[in-house]
Amino acid sequence: MRRAAVQAFRTARCAPFRKLLRSRTFPLVSSKYALGLRSASFLPEQVGSISLQSSMLNRFSVAFVSALVASGAWFTYRNTSTGGQPLNDASPTAGGAGTVSGKQTSTGISTSALSAAGQGSTGVAADIAPQSSRKAVVVEQGQFYTGPIVGDEPLSKDTDDSGKKSLEMMTPQQATQKLRRNEESYLIGRGKGVVRYDVVQLPSNDPIEDDHAEKIVEVPQSVASTADGSPSSDWMFWGVFDGHSGWTTSAKLRQVLISFVARELNETYKSALTNPSVSFPSPESIDSAIKKGFVRLDHEIVHESVEKVLKANTKRVAAELLAPALSGSCALLSFYDSSSKLFRVACTGDSRAVLGRRAANGKWTATPLSVDQTGGTEEEMARLRKEHPGEENVVRDGRILGGLEPSRAFGDSIYKWSKETQDKIKLSFFGRTAPRFLQTPPYVTAEPIVTTTKVEPAKGDFVVMATDGLWEMLTNEEAVGLVGQWLESQAKNSKNNNNNSNTSAWLKSWFTTQKGLPVEKSSDTSTQGGQRAPIRQRQWGLRPNEDERFVVEDKNAATHLIRNALGGKDRDMVCALLTLPSPFSRRYRDDLTVEVIFFGEGDDSGNVVLNNEASASFAAEAAKAKL
Repeated sequence: MRRAAVQAFRTARCAPFRKLLRSRTFPLVSSKYALGLRSASFLPEQVGSISLQSSMLNRFSVAFVSALVASGAWFTYRNTSTGGQPLNDASPTAGGAGTVSGKQTSTGISTSALSAAGQGSTGVAADIAPQSSRKAVVVEQGQFYTGPIVGDEPLSKDTDDSGKKSLEMMTPQQATQKLRRNEESYLIGRGKGVVRYDVVQLPSNDPIEDDHAEKIVEVPQSVASTADGSPSSDWMFWGVFDGHSGWTTSAKLRQVLISFVARELNETYKSALTNPSVSFPSPESIDSAIKKGFVRLDHEIVHESVEKVLKANTKRVAAELLAPALSGSCALLSFYDSSSKLFRVACTGDSRAVLGRRAANGKWTATPLSVDQTGGTEEEMARLRKEHPGEENVVRDGRILGGLEPSRAFGDSIYKWSKETQDKIKLSFFGRTAPRFLQTPPYVTAEPIVTTTKVEPAKGDFVVMATDGLWEMLTNEEAVGLVGQWLESQAKNSKNNNNNSNTSAWLKSWFTTQKGLPVEKSSDTSTQGGQRAPIRQRQWGLRPNEDERFVVEDKNAATHLIRNALGGKDRDMVCALLTLPSPFSRRYRDDLTVEVIFFGEGDDSGNVVLNNEASASFAAEAAKAKL
């Protein structure tokens, strides 16, 4: 019987998502699709223009539903209730399995109930009523049908000899498990102005192309002098790396970028000690050291690898050394000097860092510490046209040579190698075809833009660092306001529970009576302060009402940000976006890597410990030393 129900839902290909957006009426398609929902009542009788309205149930748009199904994803809900009215008051048929009957609406869309199993030639008795049932929507021949899916078996499809492919909509509990699977949180007992940082990753690609790294280096006075005469200071590093065209470049950055930068900083600080007239190196020399570390590593990845490969002349060596050069990665690296309380952000690409600071009125203010560097950024376009005069396609459709969106990145050798080098590598080993408009490489640089900010631990400053996947879904103000909302919730819970542990001792009693997020709205609405607007909000048609969008359910601040970026209170939206498998999920969300760094007056035990209540089990089992 279940088999008969499943047979009624067979999949094929549907009109592309972009085609849906261009059409004012729902397109007629010859294929059949099914989307299991708790209720099919969201579909209006009159389907005129197609717009991307908010997520599932009553807020799910036809375009979004169809696009999800067109991606090859099948969604079903377990629902023990057999109640609920069929769409447009259609009634079940008494025909054989898979038969339908219904009425025609004024838009030409037929609605009816689909008989999951009947009295056909199969001879199966109609004993399905006591079993659990779920609603389904079927699109076939330009018509909509609704009806029950009986039993617990999810919608599935027999693909090949490897077996049946099936996918069932995640429950909210399963979605939470997936969100928290890679979360980590550390309590910093160094007494140096940093009290905690949270980090989480959520893949969309398989494997995830993002990466991250953190490191605390204890620096003796023989390397860097301290303002208060203490025997040592801390250099703290946090990095998020947004890979593209593969994961190898971002993995390389995780392994060695902090070491490259720390080595250059070590030389710069030691040189300053030789001059008795100064205690610290100049700001310009520190920025230069960071840039030099970035550029030297990229030169090793892109150019020194070629020299080694040509010398070895084996495909095995080429496969190992050229992989980080052929793929690419943006990099966002923060450097905090505990002696000066200066926080530097080095940005190569379009990842972003934003400072949250408490204002006098009790609200938080959002200050970007980086600028997105893409072919659509005016400053980057001007730089590239100046470096490559006469090349009208140096930036084409907001992309470098019409291909790569970030204008600064590690790797991406096809935008840095000469045409001769690319032809030689491709002929002798393997590689990608050179861009069509390549004339005077390099077009892409790994040199970062560095900003410096004086943090105020006593005011409870925090910094959000994230790959561009988060900023496609949240504005700077929303991200800062969400962390502010999370802080208030944690402080309130800590007070109610009389919790004085190290986990919560750094929290302030920050409470506001206002509605919405506790953040000042930006007055720079035209340019977003040099930042790109969150395009996913428009794609998904999210509601602007913050009270209806956001929720606090997580102990990890980074996980809290991702949950709300994916829909927050709209659990069906969160479940849908997390259920989509790779590579189809990439159409709706990118890989996500988020770090939140909290400044404050914490203890000075000297320890860095895992915060178990905000960390996944794997982190507790394999917590790595951060010193």
